[in-house]
Amino acid sequence: MSLVDAAHGRSDSTSAVDPSGGRPGTLPQRLLGRAGAYLALTKPQVIELLLVTTIPAMFLAGRTIPSPWLMLATLIGGSMAAGSANALNCVIDADIDKVMNRTKRRPLVRDSVPRRNALVFGIVLGIASFAMLYLTVNLLSAILAVVTILFYIFVYTFGLKRRTAQNVVWGGAAGCMPTVIGWSAVTGTVQWPAFVMFGVIFFWTPPHTWALAMRYREDYERAGVPMLPVVATPQHVARQILIYSWVMVGWSLLLMPATSWLYAGFAVLAGTWFLFYAHRLYRQVKRGVATKPMALFHRSNTYLMIVFCALAVDSAFGFPAFGLPF
Repeated sequence: MSLVDAAHGRSDSTSAVDPSGGRPGTLPQRLLGRAGAYLALTKPQVIELLLVTTIPAMFLAGRTIPSPWLMLATLIGGSMAAGSANALNCVIDADIDKVMNRTKRRPLVRDSVPRRNALVFGIVLGIASFAMLYLTVNLLSAILAVVTILFYIFVYTFGLKRRTAQNVVWGGAAGCMPTVIGWSAVTGTVQWPAFVMFGVIFFWTPPHTWALAMRYREDYERAGVPMLPVVATPQHVARQILIYSWVMVGWSLLLMPATSWLYAGFAVLAGTWFLFYAHRLYRQVKRGVATKPMALFHRSNTYLMIVFCALAVDSAFGFPAFGLPF
């Protein structure tokens, strides 16, 4: 599980619905249902959050609003790369998805897309993403997109997901790459602010995903996936969520030399707000009272959007930065 797996929580439990309601329909209805099933393989709701981090990275790279055409090309190419990784993940994890209530409506589980077709679709989409970024953005961004796909599939999905409770810690690096790709799209290089943005999402991923896994612990246990809430006590999980939350908020402040008072203010306020709820979850678990981990999960999405939207606004208006950014 990573950012690419569960950005909104609803992406794993929903998929495209056959407009014919499962009954034979007209040719347009059947085509629409088939197209919707392939679209569901890409997990479009997950991609939405990835794009929220790409655009601010592009704004910060130039401390201004980038070319609309460059943004469009980067977002399309990045979406295709993320869609490729997600589709291939659905192929590899089809056996897991069948036994998890949260994922049982995915296209391969419902047999709305043949597994071989999904595999070809994912590979072709990945190749197309490289071509799109190479032809319209630059070679570095295209290479980074392919590296992200390969890392997500071979390191996270094949290597980590079913073997270690640290799967989302290191596997989550794939979900951090949109910031680096967005930066490289504007500058043709990768500089320190890109790595700081990468780190914000890297430290955000464990609290985000472990809160979700606390809610769906039985699902992961049934599927044999060693998510931290499956193999550790609730107290340990809540403590780890709290630790990563503090590191995430502190890390977000490392962008201050490249930004102005506007970003700094929102980063501090949003971080304080999120830490309040992370501490509340920890206290509730420690006392043994009822908890609502999904509330923290949804707040983690809100936190990330606030921080990166503040970054975009700060850069778009060109407020004087605290220091020389790069």
